[in-house]
Amino acid sequence: MQHQAARPVKTFTVGFEEAGFDESPHAEAVAKYLGTDHQALFVNTNEARQVIAYLPQIYDEPFADSSQIPTFLVSKVAGERVAVALSGDGGDELFGGYNRYFWGPRVWDRLSWIPLPARQGLGHLLSAVPGRAWDFVGGALNAVRGNQGVIRLGEKAHKLARRLDTVRNMDELYRSLVSEWEDPAQLVRTENGGPVLEPQSLLDDALPAMGVDHSQLRMMYWDSISYLPDDILCKVDRAAMANSLETRVPFLDHRLVELAWRLPLNMKIRGGIGKWALRQVLYRHVPKELIERPKVGFAIPIGQWLRGPLREWAEALLNPMRMRQEGFLWSEPVQKVWRQHLKGTHDHNAKLWSVLMFQAWLENQAISKTESQDQ
Repeated sequence: MQHQAARPVKTFTVGFEEAGFDESPHAEAVAKYLGTDHQALFVNTNEARQVIAYLPQIYDEPFADSSQIPTFLVSKVAGERVAVALSGDGGDELFGGYNRYFWGPRVWDRLSWIPLPARQGLGHLLSAVPGRAWDFVGGALNAVRGNQGVIRLGEKAHKLARRLDTVRNMDELYRSLVSEWEDPAQLVRTENGGPVLEPQSLLDDALPAMGVDHSQLRMMYWDSISYLPDDILCKVDRAAMANSLETRVPFLDHRLVELAWRLPLNMKIRGGIGKWALRQVLYRHVPKELIERPKVGFAIPIGQWLRGPLREWAEALLNPMRMRQEGFLWSEPVQKVWRQHLKGTHDHNAKLWSVLMFQAWLENQAISKTESQDQ
């Protein structure tokens, strides 16, 4: 884009004070190399808390991807300088960029031969190691491997540990990895204590007749029809439109999508590295040393914030008496997860955020109903 432009392209990124989440120095280095007109926004907890109050109105549903906060804030900054912005969404799903595409099958290949009771025991062992200890190990491995490792290993190790209890094949492992609360009956209340119906989704539809013969291709397909439109695109579109910013997604040009699905798997994932074909193009424009780092995603330190400045807000929404009166969710499993998170032995930020966003949306609905009646 910069090569085609007559003047510096405007680029934007978000930075955080917390270590392990701030990619702004790397973004600035790339922007400097390309010669873009770059602007970084540094988000603190006060700004995040202000945005949280508006999330139920912005998304108009209990939308629970915590990166919605920095997405809204960076859209606000961009909307003040441009009318239309390009995003890179879709590249991971089409070209194999997510960590689960390569480490999921790798882990399963090593564990699938172990009987389920032994896998369950291994899961309990992984879960018993505190998340901070896993993070320390992950940092050491990243240093040894030249930054080709995994960020926030503790969160991922505990997530894997929970999955080892139940999954029987790679496809079940994928479904488990994309589910925060796996058993609806564990969380959702019903009238008269009846059973909770198993939720149906696009993942239950029949697979295409061709092109998904490998577990990694099936994961990319499922992400393309569910996670991409229902989370990623929804998140960006509503955050941007709340700031009067139009977004465009070049990777989802139908011709590029068709090309991506015609490429063999080894042009997407090779040697444990995702987006191989895209990287070969990128290397023509940006030196490797500026871009080769562990994949982080657009994550924010929400887990740390929930133990600190957001704790009072969270505890009010998760109050057991309040949840019992509302009658939608069981408070006991939520409280168990909340206590583990506060102790720091587990990072349950995604589980908790899904409940918090439902509770915040529910509260907003009650307020809107009251205001409507008063009028």
